[in-house]
Amino acid sequence: MSTAQERILAQYQGLMQVNASSHLLRAARKIGLIDELRGGQRTMEQLVQNLKLQESSLPLMIDALMAVGIVEKYDNDHALSRAGHLLCQYDDDLGDSLWEKLADRIQGKTDRSGNDDKFQHHYLAATQWAHTASAMQAAEILDIGGEDQKPGIRILDLGGGSAVWSCAMAHRDAESTVTVVDDAASIEAAKATAESIEMADRFSAIEGDPVSAPVPAESFDLVLIAQRIACLGPEQVKNLIKKAVEATAAGGRVVVIDLFRGPSAPHLAEAIEALRLDLATVAGQMPGLEEIQQQLSDAGLKRVQFAFLAASKVNMGMAVGEKLAVSAGV
Repeated sequence: MSTAQERILAQYQGLMQVNASSHLLRAARKIGLIDELRGGQRTMEQLVQNLKLQESSLPLMIDALMAVGIVEKYDNDHALSRAGHLLCQYDDDLGDSLWEKLADRIQGKTDRSGNDDKFQHHYLAATQWAHTASAMQAAEILDIGGEDQKPGIRILDLGGGSAVWSCAMAHRDAESTVTVVDDAASIEAAKATAESIEMADRFSAIEGDPVSAPVPAESFDLVLIAQRIACLGPEQVKNLIKKAVEATAAGGRVVVIDLFRGPSAPHLAEAIEALRLDLATVAGQMPGLEEIQQQLSDAGLKRVQFAFLAASKVNMGMAVGEKLAVSAGV
């Protein structure tokens, strides 16, 4: 068999396994197995009895669920894995409420006007913890707390969600502060993040829309826009970046972290996230590298640089621009 044939066969088998895994998870939800294991560990006999299942077929399903990482076994007990618990907590319907809109969207039976950006913002805030490794990497790239950076930087987080990104940065500098601008629900999540790493006394918040809420001018050393740009339309993006620049003190930096189109053909994670934005937001879209760099330059920032975050699984990238002082020749 040729190498090309092997690749085609492997691709075919992979697609069939993805489809089977999808049906497996939905069947487990339908028969009540996921909810039963959410309640605690169960033996095979307890599952059969409690859910009135077929004793001969259930072990086959359990084996498959263990293979995809949803169920774990401890001696004779079966339990929901941590990944399984996360699915129940954040994607209880496995995303079906979103993806069921895809066919109608592509066929033009629906448009984006019926989408509610708040749902996407809250989803991102609830799952932002998953980007902790990327947030730590971003803070390292920015050299926050490093020898070349002054201590006590003032961080403004526009649309902070649960503030995982800004708190990871502030955690590297014991004298730094974080101010989050977002709605009430997100601010509560952000407070919880700050408290969890013992920096509640360095945390403050401004409740309101990050695009329109008033913030102090030229008062922050670093203004962060994380996981927000891709959810907005072009005019909102322009206004948000303008606000970030206005809030940045001379010599400070504006940092944009979000999903970005890569230079090569999109991989599956990138393609799915781009579709999610189309289905979940009114005007959001995944920007490209040149686009975000041009937007920061157009807003008056200098020395604009971009880097993808290697720790990210979904093409998270970071664009950074500096607001130079007038005396520096701006």
